[in-house]
Amino acid sequence: MPIDFKIVTPYGVTYSDEIEKVSIPTTNGMITVCERHAPLISVLQSGEMNVHKVDGSTINVAVSGGFLEIQSDSRVYIMADTAERAEEIDLSRAQDALKRAEELLKNEDKLADVDFALLQAKIEKELARIHVGSKYREVHLN
Repeated sequence: MPIDFKIVTPYGVTYSDEIEKVSIPTTNGMITVCERHAPLISVLQSGEMNVHKVDGSTINVAVSGGFLEIQSDSRVYIMADTAERAEEIDLSRAQDALKRAEELLKNEDKLADVDFALLQAKIEKELARIHVGSKYREVHLN
């Protein structure tokens, strides 16, 4: 029995399909969801999500922030702040954004606690994008 799977961001549905399983980064660690998984709500961590489709292929997605809901009827919903498929990631843009955030972080003594937390989240997001995008390019473009 396949899992009804959706990734939703503030911009709309990013991905929707019936899948075999999915590995998701959460604040409690990486979890893999297969059919008949126990219901769960958890907080997403910036990182790589691996979606294993019914046809045997895998889709890699960089996610940052948000929530995950697993329902008892094999439905999994990801409500993410951002979600980008590996092939859509602009590596140079992600690297530039990371450099800018790291430069701002160097002036840590001038940052409020809120600014520091936002910069840390931005750095985690960009690192996830770079990791997923680089990994995809190594596999598919070499």
